[in-house]
Amino acid sequence: MANPHPAGTDINLDRIEVSFADIEAAAARLAGVVHRTPVMRSGTMDERVGGRVALKCESFQRAGAFKIRGAYNALAQLGVEDRRRGVLTFSSGNHAQAAALAGRLLGIDVQVVMPADAPPVKLAATRGYGATVITYEQKETSREALAARIAKETGRAVVPPYDHPHIVAGQGTAALELIQDAGPLDLLLVPCGGGGLLSGSAIAAAALSPGCRVIGVEPEAGADATASFRTGILHRVDDPDTIADGARTPHLGRVTFPLVRRYVHDMVTVPDDALVRAVRFLAERMKLVVEPTGALAVAALLGGVVPAAPRTGVIISGGNVDLAALARWLA
Repeated sequence: MANPHPAGTDINLDRIEVSFADIEAAAARLAGVVHRTPVMRSGTMDERVGGRVALKCESFQRAGAFKIRGAYNALAQLGVEDRRRGVLTFSSGNHAQAAALAGRLLGIDVQVVMPADAPPVKLAATRGYGATVITYEQKETSREALAARIAKETGRAVVPPYDHPHIVAGQGTAALELIQDAGPLDLLLVPCGGGGLLSGSAIAAAALSPGCRVIGVEPEAGADATASFRTGILHRVDDPDTIADGARTPHLGRVTFPLVRRYVHDMVTVPDDALVRAVRFLAERMKLVVEPTGALAVAALLGGVVPAAPRTGVIISGGNVDLAALARWLA
């Protein structure tokens, strides 16, 4: 259950300055660095939901998820001294891999705080991209607290996984590309963890497809963003029990919360069994390997939680799934 964040009354709901111009600048910065991922369609899905659906497949992105967009955009704008000292970040997996890859591309040393029980495939990939991984036990401390302590000791620049204007602007390039390639949309469904992808996508949609409704989707067990959106008070859910590990973020951030409240039209949740059905549909019908978090928006559409519009866009946020776990879910 979502509980009000202790600092919720301190959150400034005034506009945080992340503009469409920032997203356009990020797109220029990312050109030739990230993949322009495909927009795919399924006749079976269109028939099932009663609308034309365009899926932006960030599962084909570098490092397997949309996160490289924000990570590279943020690291590329660091000053000379911050680059020299190196970067510290914290993540359950996809941002960890993205920051590690961005650091390698830009010649910046990266350390990542990750939970000890993070998916092995994500731990291995983060190390494989050259980052130093610092694991922790979630029952003993929080990743934010540990990262703050390490940053104080080392002087490293902290690049958070979602709560930063440069991260939000980078993530918004996914929706920018989707609308450029698919045309105007009536509805856009976006997975939500910390709100970076959701808020950036909503800003892009407002500029490129006026009238498009943007709806965020999160796991039922981790409904902090939905509660925050509907009450105007920042709620948190610590370590929710869900297979959508990329959406276990405890709460929206000081940057993303006001942006979600301003640009997003609604929030919904889906249970884990709906995520398994969506992952199975994408594998069987579209031959796509998608992690449960990446399938959040698809699950909301296939499950009828959100009715399809004539022109519906869906962002599939990533494909970094542990294959052993995938086999268990689909067995």
